[in-house]
Amino acid sequence: MLANLLIGLREGLEAGLVIGILVAYLTKLGRRDMLSRLWAGIAGAIIISLGVGALLTFGPYGLTTQAQEALGGSLSILAIALVTWMIFWMARHARHLKGELQGRLASAMAGSTAAIVLLGILSVGREGVETALFVWASVSSSGQALLGSIGALLGILASIAVSYLIYRGLVRINLSRFFFWTGLFLVLVAAGVFAYGLGELQEAGILPTTGPAYDLGGAIPVTSWYGTLLTGLFQFTADPSWLQVVGWLLYAAVVLTLFLRVSLGGKATTQAVAPAPAVQAPAVEAPAVEAPRANEPLSPLGERA
Repeated sequence: MLANLLIGLREGLEAGLVIGILVAYLTKLGRRDMLSRLWAGIAGAIIISLGVGALLTFGPYGLTTQAQEALGGSLSILAIALVTWMIFWMARHARHLKGELQGRLASAMAGSTAAIVLLGILSVGREGVETALFVWASVSSSGQALLGSIGALLGILASIAVSYLIYRGLVRINLSRFFFWTGLFLVLVAAGVFAYGLGELQEAGILPTTGPAYDLGGAIPVTSWYGTLLTGLFQFTADPSWLQVVGWLLYAAVVLTLFLRVSLGGKATTQAVAPAPAVQAPAVEAPAVEAPRANEPLSPLGERA
């Protein structure tokens, strides 16, 4: 539940920031007449996201068990790819998000009505589809559908409230720090979902089956409170296969290293390019020019002969 709450909060807050920037920019320009078009696009994005969630939830019911496992594993890995891309995209573009969105909105305003609607669909729909896919993968891997769905819904509702307070200027949040720490946590969640996807593909016969690497069922019972917590947060499996263990370790090591390099390297670059204080150049005295004496002849270039 906590993992899905955090997913809903982060993704919802990203969407809320996008909406707030677009609405504030139109209001600042005095083009409130275009707000209805923007809201129409946002409503379309929400409908598309809900449709994707419903399709993922109810679509596989008519399939065979093997087909469900193959579909579940494939979609879990697709969800990890999208979420990983989202984490790195936000780490790179968070500082310039406002300028990019305003530039896109200015271009859309110069076009047709459909351009504003399309901007709302694309800007918010991306976050909504990512949320639906990642929450579905997280719920499927943890096996706690009800609690996971409730957690995601609470996170989205909390993000709406926080986004509204930020828009009104009533709350100030260090968004860079928020996205950094939630990004670190989501990498660990994504590693568990990735291992789950590999296991599903093994069950479907798409990937080669390997024996269990270890069995921690006695030390960490899945039915215990801490086993349930680990399963809900990080998709803990007591007896993972060797492929799942290797996949988890590789994903976590590579993605965490790159994420820290991008996030911390961006801060160092920002500090490095800060303008240095201006240094006043020393005054240079011009050489004195001796005035010509009276009745002294001058050369054609104005010099004394």
